[in-house]
Parts: sequence; C-alpha cells; structure tokens
Amino acid sequence: MPTDSPPADPAATPILGKPLAEAVRERVRERVAAVAVRPTLAVVVASTDPAVAKYAEAKGRGAEKLGIALEIAIVEPEAGQGALEDRIDALSADPDIHGILLELPVDKRLDAESAIRRIDPAKDVDGLTPINLGLIAAGREADALAPATPLACLALAESVTPIAGKRAVVIGRGRSVGRALAPMLVNRDATVTICHTKTPDLAEAIAPAELVFVAAGKAGLIGPAHLKPGQVVIDAGINVIDGGIVGDVDPAAGGVVAALTPVPGGVGPLTSALIFDTLMRALDLQGSGGAA
Repeated sequence: MPTDSPPADPAATPILGKPLAEAVRERVRERVAAVAVRPTLAVVVASTDPAVAKYAEAKGRGAEKLGIALEIAIVEPEAGQGALEDRIDALSADPDIHGILLELPVDKRLDAESAIRRIDPAKDVDGLTPINLGLIAAGREADALAPATPLACLALAESVTPIAGKRAVVIGRGRSVGRALAPMLVNRDATVTICHTKTPDLAEAIAPAELVFVAAGKAGLIGPAHLKPGQVVIDAGINVIDGGIVGDVDPAAGGVVAALTPVPGGVGPLTSALIFDTLMRALDLQGSGGAA
C-alpha cells in the first residue's frame, strides 16, 4: 500500500480589488451625473521620469471613463521649487479645480513635503496635507480627505472580516500609507501595533495580529515564517523587480494565511478608483457638490 502523502498547504483566499473598484466607480459615475459642475482634478507632474508621466496619463484615462475632467499640470524641475509651489498655489485658488494631486516622486531637486503643504486641504485628494492627516489622527476622519491607499486597505480587509475589535499590525510608517492607516484603524476600533525598520523581531510583533497590513516598500519583506494560519494580510507594497510588479509579501505566504491581497490586482485597482471617490468628497467640502 502506498503511503499517504501529506496534505497540501491550503491556499489563501485572494482578496481582489477589481470587484470593489467597480462598485466605487459606479458610485462615482452616479455622483458625477448628479452634480451641477464637471468635477475637475489637477495632477501636478514635476519630474522627468517617464513612469511618473505614465501614472498621470493613466489617471486621465480613468477620469475620462467617469465623466471627470483631468488637467495635467507639468512643472519643469529646472524651474525650481518656487515654480512648483506657485503652480500649486494657483490651482488651489482656482474655483474650477476641485482636486489637486502631486504625482510622486517629484524630481530629486524639489521638496515634495513643502509642495504638499501648499495644497488647499479641501482639494487634497491624496489626503497628505498636515491638516487632513491631523484630522484623521484626531478622530475627525469624517471632516478630512483621507489617502486612497489606506482607504483601499481598510475596504479590502472589511470585505473579509469586521475590523472592530481586531488586533492589527501595520508594517511601515510612510506618510502615504502607514502614518494614516494606523489612526484610521484606531478610528474603526482596532487595537493597533506599528512596526518599522527599527522593530527588532517582526515575526514576534506580527504573531498576535488577526489583520496584517504591509506597506514598507521592500519586496519580500514578509514571508511565510512571519505569519500564521488565520491571519488576513493586506499587501500595499509596490516594487519593480525585473520589469514586473511585486509586493512586500512573499506570495508563498498564501500557503499559510487565511486571505491575502495579490500584487498586482489587490490594493492597486481599488486605490485608483478611490482617488476619484475622494474628488467627489472634495466637491462636497468645497460646497460645489450640489445637484444639477
């Protein structure tokens, strides 16, 4: 009699962003049709990196499908910091512009942090200005424009399990994800641990968590040995390796955990849709979201 082979590792449930993204886009289309103005998003490009231009152009294609106008505002890096901030000041003051997004990264000669501070917080569709981040940290998320990637992370996690009462760990403390995601989890009644480059034992820190959010910007940082059965893992990492896109979580972790977002196909599609949803929230904050 042949010896029974050991059972294969169970495959994690993939948490796909596309279905939720489609629902968000449909909501945005309905809102666009209902408002009296044509929502307009300005995307500021201050880099000669072709990838940055492609990101902006992709947003333009997405906006067109939703009936949203998109203006790409190009600032030549050699024009300097003053030119970049003057352009953002002008867009902030323009009543026909309802949202502003500074496409990152900017040229290394420019200061992105200083430029972000010039964005009108009511038009800050990336949710990165100190006022919006401060409102989120103060528990006043309803009054803020929140960053799209943390919103996507939360929505994907909630599509699998309620967040309230769960233990969550956030790996990464960057401005665009981790620093906003941690207080947003607290606002949803999770108990939160934050890990970063100085955390001595990631596996030990992750072990008690039911929800694991990874946004450290390092390919393969989290592998099967860091995780345990039953955990829900949201991978917000984007890393270009050999011309392809990979996350911060080794795909082999899918043999351990209960559910995992793929990269690509998880957080990214939903983030792209939520930027336009945030634009419609910005219209409301500006008092421009009245019915047509």
